[in-house]
Amino acid sequence: MGAKMFALLNLIKSFYLFKLNGEHKNRPMVKSSIAKGAVCLDGSPPAYHLDRGFGAGINNWLIQIEGGGWCNNATTCLYRKNTRLGSSKQMVKQIAFSGILSNKPQYNPDFYNWNRIKVRYCDGSSFTGDVERVNPATNLHFRGARVFNAVIEDLLAKGMKNARNAILSGTSAGGLASILHCDRFRALLPIIARVKCLSDAGYFINARDVSGAQHIEQFFAQAVTTHGSARNLPASCTSRLSPGLCFFPQYVVSQIRTPIFFINAAYDSWQIKNILAPGVADPHGRWHSCKLDINNCSPDQLTLMQGFRTEFLRAVGVLRYSPSVGMFIDSCYAHGQTEMQETWFRKDSPLLANTTIAKAVGDWYYGRKPFKKIDCAYPCNPTCHNSIFESNDSPGNNSTNGTSGASATRGSIPNLSNKAQWIECSCIKHGISGLLLTLILLVSKLKL
Repeated sequence: MGAKMFALLNLIKSFYLFKLNGEHKNRPMVKSSIAKGAVCLDGSPPAYHLDRGFGAGINNWLIQIEGGGWCNNATTCLYRKNTRLGSSKQMVKQIAFSGILSNKPQYNPDFYNWNRIKVRYCDGSSFTGDVERVNPATNLHFRGARVFNAVIEDLLAKGMKNARNAILSGTSAGGLASILHCDRFRALLPIIARVKCLSDAGYFINARDVSGAQHIEQFFAQAVTTHGSARNLPASCTSRLSPGLCFFPQYVVSQIRTPIFFINAAYDSWQIKNILAPGVADPHGRWHSCKLDINNCSPDQLTLMQGFRTEFLRAVGVLRYSPSVGMFIDSCYAHGQTEMQETWFRKDSPLLANTTIAKAVGDWYYGRKPFKKIDCAYPCNPTCHNSIFESNDSPGNNSTNGTSGASATRGSIPNLSNKAQWIECSCIKHGISGLLLTLILLVSKLKL
């Protein structure tokens, strides 16, 4: 059996297990937002998935913002425009909730019965853009900030205005959005509500790449200019620094008044691939194998990665004395750890101080115990789930203008009931469409 066919059959088998175990949530669109100009890159309405709370959690709300990188000019935004990252028309109607979004107490003990929302990402600016004019040549709409406001207004009308507890969270570009919108979100909810924020893999740092260039700083500056984001970035930062710098959490977080928790890998795989060693800084591909699997890194590459960790810890150091801040900084090679069950809360989940991410976040949110821990240097933590990327991932396939972290896989077939985004991206990548159900049933009969 060929390698591609074997991989496809394994994918189908895993998807079959996913169909049995996944919690599928429908996708409502906020169609009323079109009149307000709150639309995706292609002009379609924004969308989110909602699973209603129950029991004691009926008035508690957890909003999880999807990740997916950014676009920094008309060309890269056009590339996204007709994908799920730029159009709600291209989004699947159902996704599975897992990890922090699970409705099962054994998988998500503190938030399982809350109202849980997955906000789809379709603007390419971490929901900060707002340009009135639409260029007729491209028909691109840079309206991310309006999208965020429209979604929140829709949820307030559906009961969030009566929230007793609320969390604004997100992963990757969504984790950055949860930082940038944290205080704004807090201001929209009842004053008596306990409101906090959570950023998973959203602490992108301003660091030079291996060639010494400031690639990510230039990219963020271009993205902010393209989307007209300056007016929607925290004024406490833009009054001191250029708007492009205010896209970096390290220049913003010390001024955030709302309690916030940061989950991040010190060796964030996306940042290693796109900030430390982007393709433009590695024209001969010397970093390619290392970026796919940290076990392939040479001693010199590991030394540079240790230096990146030092810079990352310096960037989060601005939070060391803030009593309302929580922190789970592990030494894993990973990107995004809250939406996958294996990293959020399972018997073999990553640990810091003998504590899972779910337990650390729950203790911090409810005030049971503060949590602000930083892991020792790689490879000290045997509980890490290090990402292994597909061998055909080139730097351009997971760059700052593409999806963030969506192509990461494990060395073995993952528990896909806990990896909805992985399945969605993999199915699209392998061209699986209407024949999927037939193939799944066939594979299940073969007992692969």
